[in-house]
Amino acid sequence: MARIYNVSSGQRDSFFGRLSVNTILILMNVVLFFVFTIMISYNLFSIDAIAIKPANILAGNYFWTFLTSMFMHGGFFHLFANMFSLLFIGSLVEKILGRKRYFWFYMMAGLFAGLFFVLISAIPLSFFSTDFNAFAVGSSGAIFGLIGSLMLLTPNLPVYLMFIPIPIKMKYAAPGMLVLLWLISAAGNVSIGNTAHLGGLIAGLIYGIYLKNKYKNKTRIISKHFS
Repeated sequence: MARIYNVSSGQRDSFFGRLSVNTILILMNVVLFFVFTIMISYNLFSIDAIAIKPANILAGNYFWTFLTSMFMHGGFFHLFANMFSLLFIGSLVEKILGRKRYFWFYMMAGLFAGLFFVLISAIPLSFFSTDFNAFAVGSSGAIFGLIGSLMLLTPNLPVYLMFIPIPIKMKYAAPGMLVLLWLISAAGNVSIGNTAHLGGLIAGLIYGIYLKNKYKNKTRIISKHFS
């Protein structure tokens, strides 16, 4: 699991072969944000065809938005905040997991976050329920998946939360970030995909549990290294 990724020289000859998977994901997010924005602006596609909307999904439409919504953002600040987070968090997770495992984990966490968002919206009178007709976009569900895995793989890793000038251990910072965003959303009536964040975190925790059970010695070494 934790390893130096070795490839033959031929696999590294291409431009993308020399980039980390995390860098490629960031580039994809940036490029597709502009592509999707232009398409919507010129009415080539509607927002329904790109963003997740529970009403659409549960009606059997636009299933591909589970994927496209992961690479669309609600504006430049949303894109910047997520890519800034992904730059640091994703780089660490990729070093721990390796290129292929990191890529598939990122994608599955993002897809699970979208599915969780849709399913929770369908539960009436749920504390977590969201607007049945609300749209969700962004990579934060996948990012919270990465964070969830780090809660178990590097629980004592010191990190910084927004507005808090002192380092906090990852095992406390991850749920703390989730709660903080929930409070910001509730207090300021800000549209934040909190249930997608929760879904991503759950996916990351599940994957972290799997890795700790399958690679007990390696995960123990990783945990000590980042303490």
